[in-house]
Amino acid sequence: QVQLVESGGGLVQPGGSLTLSCKVFGSSVSQIFSLGWYRQAPGAERQYVARIFYEGTTNVAESRFIISRDIDKNTLHLHMNSLKPNDTGVYSCVARLTNGGDDFWGQGTQVTVSV
Repeated sequence: QVQLVESGGGLVQPGGSLTLSCKVFGSSVSQIFSLGWYRQAPGAERQYVARIFYEGTTNVAESRFIISRDIDKNTLHLHMNSLKPNDTGVYSCVARLTNGGDDFWGQGTQVTVSV
């Protein structure tokens, strides 16, 4: 089992950038099958954002976003550029320890893109 603690959310103007972090407790980020980010806007379903696998390969739903991990700090990051108002939502990180295993979620961090 792991615990995930997100940080870095806040208010940013359209066109701006923001980096979210997810500190992982209980397992090494390099040994977790996959780590990812999802977001949920008010009244909407949770939406996939990005994922990184244990060997380092990544997948992102938005080319404006970059997912990375810091093995030394055992932390997952989401670097978001050219932010738009519809990027607003609660961003949560998720860990899947093994292929096909259960998902563990953080509490989320709010991102608001507005003038």
